[in-house]
Amino acid sequence: MAPKTYTYKTVEECDIKADLYRPTQASGVTPVIVYIHGGCLMSGSRNIINKQQAELYLQAGFSVISLDYRLAPESKLPAIIDDLKDFFIWLKESANELHIDPERIGVVGHSAGGYLALMSGFCVTPQPQAIVALYGYGDITGQWYTQPDPFYCQQATVSEEESEIHTLPKRIISEPYEGRLKNHKLYLYYRQNGLWTQEVGGVDPTHDKSFYTPYCPLKNVSNQYPPTLLLHGNNDTDVPYEQSQMMADTFARHDVSHQLITIQNGRHGFDSDMDDPTVQAAFSDIINFFSQL
Repeated sequence: MAPKTYTYKTVEECDIKADLYRPTQASGVTPVIVYIHGGCLMSGSRNIINKQQAELYLQAGFSVISLDYRLAPESKLPAIIDDLKDFFIWLKESANELHIDPERIGVVGHSAGGYLALMSGFCVTPQPQAIVALYGYGDITGQWYTQPDPFYCQQATVSEEESEIHTLPKRIISEPYEGRLKNHKLYLYYRQNGLWTQEVGGVDPTHDKSFYTPYCPLKNVSNQYPPTLLLHGNNDTDVPYEQSQMMADTFARHDVSHQLITIQNGRHGFDSDMDDPTVQAAFSDIINFFSQL
């Protein structure tokens, strides 16, 4: 399953890329699933797409395109969302070359990728026709991100010096999990001190919470929002299960077609074990959902 790589945007001589996977049996135009990687907006890359999950999408007749975006805290949230917007513009303009149908776009994201998938429901053009968010979040100004986190505060305290916050590169597009996220001292420092929103967004939410309104899917839902499938474990210690509950409640108030699948005792990243019957059932639901495109 070898992808074809495209550069969808260049910023200050920095190429931002996307990988396209095509079904082996496809000879013409296909619907497409946009995959957005997780990593707290600070880590990960287009290459970490789960190959078993991608294969399920391909076997169902979808093309899959996995994108990079600039990472925080070197790049701030407005730049990250600009990348998301520009990717969808490029996707539409390149539809003929990619042999994909711009009227049949689904988006799937995990964790921070789930957040970006939810953002795509109201801030990009063309708007996707279906969204799947696995353990994503809709409110980045809640206490879970802006106050010291009880779960992470149980771990060994990371000092500002240990976080290496002052030695970060000027710009970064991808950071493999064996890099920053594996050691995750910077992320741990942010969570232990309630600094993630401020450092990723570039503005202190306690001083200007309104700055973040355009970056909170929870606050931007209308009856024009695409059908959305939410999947979340109720034992998630990184992104609270409540985040998906709140999105589901907001969708209901705005008459948005949606479903919340609760993974009983599921932890953050519950889908890493594709041999788990619960995970297999969840992906059967995801494929059925996308099949409505």
